[in-house]
Amino acid sequence: MRNLNQLGNQFSISISPDEKGFTGRECPNDECLGYFKIKFGTGLQGDSLPCHCPYCGYVESHDKFFTKEQIEYAKSVALNRITGALIKDLKKLEFEHRPQRGFGIGMSLKVEGRPHPIHYYREKKLETEVVCEKCTLEYTIYGVFGFCPDCGVHNSLQIFNKNLDLAQKMITLASNQEHAIAEQLIINALEDCVSSFDGFGREICKTYISKAMSPERVETLSFQNIERARDRVKELFNFDFSQGLNSNEWAFVIRCFHKRHLYAHKMGVADQSYIDSAGDTSVSLGRKVQVQTDEVTHFIGILRKIANNLSEKLNEVKQWQK
Repeated sequence: MRNLNQLGNQFSISISPDEKGFTGRECPNDECLGYFKIKFGTGLQGDSLPCHCPYCGYVESHDKFFTKEQIEYAKSVALNRITGALIKDLKKLEFEHRPQRGFGIGMSLKVEGRPHPIHYYREKKLETEVVCEKCTLEYTIYGVFGFCPDCGVHNSLQIFNKNLDLAQKMITLASNQEHAIAEQLIINALEDCVSSFDGFGREICKTYISKAMSPERVETLSFQNIERARDRVKELFNFDFSQGLNSNEWAFVIRCFHKRHLYAHKMGVADQSYIDSAGDTSVSLGRKVQVQTDEVTHFIGILRKIANNLSEKLNEVKQWQK
């Protein structure tokens, strides 16, 4: 059994990355089993570093995050090598004894068969590529938000800031367009800012759901109404995310949120509800509310401050004790 013995007692089997250099990972938590990919060589450097599931935050060693397809592939490669070596060794035992002088009994031994087939696989395509701002790990996930598999930092604030960057680019683009197109780009930028903040706020609060006074209420949090969201966050996490803004800045933010709501549901035409809620005395009832370039730019700047404040305060909140 020379060929079989040469294989040794263990195998080293390489898992190849996809065409972009990403290697598939699968969360070992039975309640998650989420699939994601990372690019080895980026991110944190060192031995025996843990891996964080971007979806549920589960932490374990990297050797626990192999995907089912990778494990089946590795098993099939091992079996292929073992059966291939075994067939080669058995082939050496083949013989054929023909009958002497046309009489008697002939004997022969023939070995047939092929090595165990290898189960090849392809890594799946995912939706969002992220480069962690803290540790520079490159990873891909389903959806948008997730924990960094290396350093464990949640990417919600990073994604939100990138969305604001896109909104700012829309405003810059508007300056070179004819009036109707420019006006729509500015309105779209305002709407995208509010939508992005709503998504960010919901996601980051869910990340810290265990710290909430009533975790079940976090699932229904909405940030499309900024005043109501501030009150809900106060009730659930015991802090005010508008802290640090002066009264004029907070009133401006409220007005921008109401303008977005007006364009989303009333084609931008002012009604009494908008005038009362936004405190906007500059517009006449039944007239279209204007959205200015510098207004949205200022709004983006304040939203960044609120988002940073929300992220920092949630991180500081102590675990709620019932």
